[in-house]
Parts: sequence; C-alpha cells; structure tokens
Amino acid sequence: MGVFQDLEQRDHEQVVFCSDQHSSLRAIIGIHDTTLGPSLGGCRMWPYADEEAALRDVLRLSRGMTYKASIAGLNLGGGKSVIIGNPKQDKSELLFRSFGRFVDGLGGRYITAEDVGTSVKDMEYVRMETDYVTGVEQVHGGSGDPSPVTALGVFTGMKACVKRVYGNDSLAGKKISVQGLGHVGQNLVEQLVNDGADVYVADIDEEKVRETVEAYDVEAVGSDEIFGLDVDIFSPCALGGIINDETIPQLKCTIVAGAANNQLERESEHGKVLKEKGILYAPDYAINAGGLINVYNELEGYHRERALQQAEGIYDILMDVLTRAEEENIPTNVASDRVAEDRIHNIGQIKNIYVGHVTGVQIQS
Repeated sequence: MGVFQDLEQRDHEQVVFCSDQHSSLRAIIGIHDTTLGPSLGGCRMWPYADEEAALRDVLRLSRGMTYKASIAGLNLGGGKSVIIGNPKQDKSELLFRSFGRFVDGLGGRYITAEDVGTSVKDMEYVRMETDYVTGVEQVHGGSGDPSPVTALGVFTGMKACVKRVYGNDSLAGKKISVQGLGHVGQNLVEQLVNDGADVYVADIDEEKVRETVEAYDVEAVGSDEIFGLDVDIFSPCALGGIINDETIPQLKCTIVAGAANNQLERESEHGKVLKEKGILYAPDYAINAGGLINVYNELEGYHRERALQQAEGIYDILMDVLTRAEEENIPTNVASDRVAEDRIHNIGQIKNIYVGHVTGVQIQS
C-alpha cells in the first residue's frame, strides 16, 4: 500500500517497473502528467541503495518535469526514468536496447533522453528499438549533448537573479561557487569565467576538478567547504536534496541558482527557510529548463539557434517568478509552482480535460 499511497500523494498517472533478466535491466519509468502533451524526461542511471530509493527519485524527478515543461511554455508533460546500476560498470548495448523496448511499449506516452549517468551513445542504442527518444546524434536529426543549452539557461537565469538583487545583471566580479562538474557544470563554469566572474569549484571526482582548474583557471575547494564560502551565488549542479538542514546554516551566499534537480530536500520547508534568511532561490526546474527546451526542439525539427534563443528566455521566466514571489510575499519555489500550475489548469480547461488521473503501477518483464 505504501507505493500506491505515494503515487496518490504525488498525483502520478502511471509508473512502470521494467525487468529483463537477459540484459539485467532493472528500471522504473514514471509518468506524472500529460495534460500539456506527451511526457518527456531523461533516463538516469545510478547505483541506488535499493528499489525504494530509485522509486522515490523517479517520482520526484517526473513531477519536476511536469512543472519544468509547463513553466518553460512547452507542450509536454512530465516523465522520467531510472535504471538501477553503476554507469561506470554496468552499461551495455543489450541493456539500453532492452530499455528502449519498454519505452516503445508505452506508445509515445513517454519520450526519453539522456540524463545523469547516461550519454548520447546510450540513447543511440535506445533509438535502435524506439522512435520515442531524443538527445541523439545530429546525424540522426537529434541535437547531441543538451548540456551546453542547459548551462546557458542557468547562466541566463543567474543574470536575472543578480538583476533583482543588485540592480544590474552583470556577473563580472561576482563570486560564484559551483558544486558539481559534470557536463553542465563545466559548461557553466566556462560561461561564468568568460563573463568575468570569480569562480570556485568542487566535485567528488578529483579528476574533474583538476581538468576544470587547468582549463579555466578557477579555484578548487573541498566538497565540504563549498557550502560555507562567502560568495554572491552558490550554484548546485550535482544531485538533488543538497539544500537541507545541514547545509542551509552554512550558506553565506545571497543567491542559490544551479542546474541540479530537486535541490530543496523538503520543498515547502526549505524554500521558506531560504526566504527567511534573505537568500534568493532560483527554482531549479525553472532555471535548468534549457536541456528540456533543447530536446523538445528535436520533436519539431532541430534548429540550434532556435533552441539557444528559447533557453535565453529563461531570464524572463525567472523575472516573472521573482515578481510574483515578491507581490504575494511567498517563497520563490511556491511562486514558480503557481505559475506552472496555472498554465496546466488553463490548458486543461481549454481542452476540456478532467485532470483526475487514474493511478497505476505496472510490473513488466
């Protein structure tokens, strides 16, 4: 009953458990809401401690994708998938082709893409079994790695936050700490350095830290030190839940703005605490929507310049959210939710769709 209660609380339409003994695939696909269109969200591969942890992650992430698509003005619903496994050891063509068959079986209700722990090459294997995949190589009509566009959106969103706090949107001379140096984090560091910011970086992968320091002449700090730096902006670009009871007291920043999903460990509580501390929080799914914008463009025929232009529109999206938060005296994450929910509700009314979904779990093998 715990699984069904969790689904009812989060209002998901469908969750599919995928198991294939031959390929050793263990995956979960979560479809949260398809009011605005088919669900689209990346496939994350991670060595979760157990199935419950994987389920929690896919439920949170798929719900976030609904809000991300809505606030970005895209005609998409929210979905996500996770594969339980070590991305450095357990990948194979067989694994991803098996996953692709499960995606194909959903008939377009879910469209996948790359995410943490997966790559463009992995999506090429998925594409061998289904057309419902984005983020593939440009030779196949895709856009390739969406990370640069995600980073551009975060960079642009930062400028909106700085404009609201400091009166102008220049990042020159601003002290910015970036936690997490994956593809998005490294692309973001490059843009920040080019704009004249003083950048501090941290990652649990020492090799990534070394590469980034050598490439961009930034300062490395320890993974535990990054939270307590006296900076203008703290930019979490790793996994979620990083803004929590332990890290919030350490923060000495004015703005939290990063690429990670689900940054607030407890959304309602921690968003309020940041507001009370006078820290401006850029809602994660609003500021990091560039990747989704990028792969969405593949569905209409990919044009790089159009995707980049739409990602730069995150500046105005953040400004609208921050204005609503100020006018209603509410945390920015609450304001962002209301903006996204208003669009879903209004489109649902226009389409005369009743949004009371049937909750369901499927186990397939």
